[in-house]
Amino acid sequence: MRADACRNLDTLLQTGAKVLARDPSASITQIAAQAGLDRRTVYRRFATREALLVALFEAKLDEAERVLDEARLTEAPIAVALHRYVEGIVPVSRQWPLDFSSLVSPDHATEERRQQLRARLSAFVDRGVDEGFFRADVPRTWVRKLLDDLVKLAAHSNPEMEPPKAADLVVEILLRGAGKQ
Repeated sequence: MRADACRNLDTLLQTGAKVLARDPSASITQIAAQAGLDRRTVYRRFATREALLVALFEAKLDEAERVLDEARLTEAPIAVALHRYVEGIVPVSRQWPLDFSSLVSPDHATEERRQQLRARLSAFVDRGVDEGFFRADVPRTWVRKLLDDLVKLAAHSNPEMEPPKAADLVVEILLRGAGKQ
């Protein structure tokens, strides 16, 4: 791909994620206009709105997988891995604010990747409970939901907060509610 085409694609995806996060029903024409691109340029790359959505989710999944790998959820100490994960995923959530639930007709491969990411995080929470880091009397699904909700809150309700500070707060709040007492 030519350099200008790569820039256009990156601009389109970045803009598309933000526009669709604000208005899940936004059209390709609206996204193209916000990105400063001609809609024909967008349609040459993505024949349908669904194809654009799949590309957006693939980009978000790529970044989330990178964060999970770097956090070393299976081998690093729980506290270290948790902090690394939150510090890495907050910027990803800000960069790709689109919610997976807005994908009306999910692409099977994309959905499979999403489920694999969710399973990795659930396994991490299980590990935390098994190792006594999280309370055993709190349902594991609650701990996972609380982690997801705190990350979302840190990423979007206070966008000027630096990721390390956001991670500190998320971990502290999570541990006060679900941490081993």
